Amino acid sequence: MAATPPASLPRFYVSSRHYPPQFFFFSSHGTGKVHSRTGSARFKCSAGQTGFFTRIGRLIKEKAKSDVDKIFSGFSKTRNNLAVIDELLLYWNLADTDRVLDELEEALLVSDFGPKITFKIVDNLREDILSGKLKSGNEIKEALKKNVLDLLTTKGSKTDLQLGFRKPAVIMVVGVNGGGKTTSLGKLAYRLKNEGAKILMAAGDTFRAAASDQLEIWAERTGCEIIVAEKEKAKASSVLSQAVKKGKEQGFDIVLCDTSGRLHTNYRLMEELISCKKAVGKVVPGAPNEILQVLDGTTGLNMLPQAREFNDVVGVTGLILTKLDGSARGGCVVSVVDELGIPVKFVGVGEGVEDLQPFDAEAFVDAIFT
Repeated sequence: MAATPPASLPRFYVSSRHYPPQFFFFSSHGTGKVHSRTGSARFKCSAGQTGFFTRIGRLIKEKAKSDVDKIFSGFSKTRNNLAVIDELLLYWNLADTDRVLDELEEALLVSDFGPKITFKIVDNLREDILSGKLKSGNEIKEALKKNVLDLLTTKGSKTDLQLGFRKPAVIMVVGVNGGGKTTSLGKLAYRLKNEGAKILMAAGDTFRAAASDQLEIWAERTGCEIIVAEKEKAKASSVLSQAVKKGKEQGFDIVLCDTSGRLHTNYRLMEELISCKKAVGKVVPGAPNEILQVLDGTTGLNMLPQAREFNDVVGVTGLILTKLDGSARGGCVVSVVDELGIPVKFVGVGEGVEDLQPFDAEAFVDAIFT
């Protein structure tokens, strides 16, 4: 049975859905409902404290370093595709340079590095070989890794979350249908909550009924509060605005805003994202702090036009690449960063709650070329 709210509070919505007794549901605005879990965080924290968000970013980065095994296993398919490089370079000699580089080029293309990047890397290697800078297969391998790492760090260096200095920080998650937006948001909430942040979720996907249910499950799983629309087909901008207001009034550290999946070619729906962005910006000037686009790694280089369109419309600040544990070819990570100059902030390397990994360029390069 759902807990009964005090009679003095106005216009409550009470739900008897299948949640444990410690949940209670209410809304004081009439436009949404709030699910709140009792209990306290591991330790008190405030985004207003100096360096709080910086600390969260540092802890997430440290976690990425410690989770290198997950990254390693997640990119096993890409590593297998690139294993031929070790065979090519094992008995390399100067006379075989053209043949070896041609086969290396093919291996990179198969792994979705894209023609532009592949040709750039191979040309750099050829130049260094012919000039005498690279004299062994091991040196060529290390130069290849350095080329890829330089591409990632030159244009996509800001891989940590940029959450500003005031609370609540607002993160909006966008992307096409089926890319894993809602799941990624739930996993991100899990990470941030574990670092001590007080998280409020906003179910801004008001087109797909199951999306709110899915996010409510994530809220229960992670112990976060959530705001969802009471009415069907409610305006997403209204739900997100209400969530950010609540986040501001009740001292939440971070508000995570889900949005409806939409094709990048549907301009009417793309314009709705502009309304969502403006709505949260009216509540907290400068919000959203991050607009993270979720890209399905199995689509390979086809993700590039999606990212371009979303970036043109709302200004994407970071990318989450999902499904890199299956048939995806990890070279697309490098292509996206080089083409768009948008940093990859997280990668999905499995189905588990901890398998949304903070992206670390060095760990990624080691994982695909080891």
